[in-house]
Amino acid sequence: MRLGALASLVFISLEFGGFGGAALAQTKVRVGNINTASDAGIYIAEAKGYFKAEGLDVEFITFKTAAQMIAPLGSGQLDVGGGTVSAGLYNAFSRKIGIRIVADKGSSRPGHVFSQVMARKDHVDSGRYKTFQDLKGMKIAIAGLGTGNGATLNAALKKGGLSFADVTTIDLGFPDHVAAYLNKAVDAGVTNEPSATLATQAGAAVKSPGNEELFENHQTAVLLYADDFAKKRPETALKFMRAYIRAARDYNDALGTGGISGKGADAVIATLLKYTDIKDPALLRAIVPPAFNPDGAVDIASLDSDLVFFKEMKLIEDAWIKAADVVDPAFAAKAAAELGAYRAEK
Repeated sequence: MRLGALASLVFISLEFGGFGGAALAQTKVRVGNINTASDAGIYIAEAKGYFKAEGLDVEFITFKTAAQMIAPLGSGQLDVGGGTVSAGLYNAFSRKIGIRIVADKGSSRPGHVFSQVMARKDHVDSGRYKTFQDLKGMKIAIAGLGTGNGATLNAALKKGGLSFADVTTIDLGFPDHVAAYLNKAVDAGVTNEPSATLATQAGAAVKSPGNEELFENHQTAVLLYADDFAKKRPETALKFMRAYIRAARDYNDALGTGGISGKGADAVIATLLKYTDIKDPALLRAIVPPAFNPDGAVDIASLDSDLVFFKEMKLIEDAWIKAADVVDPAFAAKAAAELGAYRAEK
């Protein structure tokens, strides 16, 4: 054998772990995160080595909001992102920014209503607030009109026979909701966890009756792929999805009837403590966690419902766009099929 051929053989062996040498080369994947519970799937996949097992080296890039990920995804600076479904996501798609929804990243379902309509405790104690119809005339905190949070308020108002004309909304980040309740700056709000539990523990606000009736399954957060990632690196994109769905199934196993209290709950809580902004294990056990679809499937009907609301509020640039236009279910469907049917372990 010639020296050049031998050198090439040695290089290949080292690159791919031959001769007991270096480990299998890892493929870099850049993933946007916002350090919240809806990122649990990617954090668990990292902590349990699922990405590494697929030959992936995940680089986390932290953003303050999911909206800040859209431009980097569209330009190819980011491979994977995700967050709350919003009018801005649909408008970005309409402007040909290369993104697509590929999997569930957090949903409100019976027993796991992550986003709560709440009223100030003094209004509840005085009898001013009993049901959704009592929202009339109130000042209400929401994360933003063009978000699923705004759509949740819309559903509550309709249940109470009301409309946005009957209330005043204030855009307010969730961490600020607790202080707003305590200072009586707002009368009510649509508050996500962990702020909902913190507001309850502080005696500032009370979760409204009827929250679980608003949506049978509300698609609150989604996983996004950059088009460049999905089209130019489909095998890597599938590997990422396979690791992510394995982690989503572990997360589902850890969900109990009262929170994160099922099989493997301690490991999930330890992972969330490490990666998210919540550093109190007692709080993680007290909150109502979001649900994840164990096959990664996205609820199109829920997305369409929110999209109708966004269009009614004239927040959508393309009146003809449908939720299905921005969803690519192929990666999740193939990964779930390869992993086999999910059987919950409690």
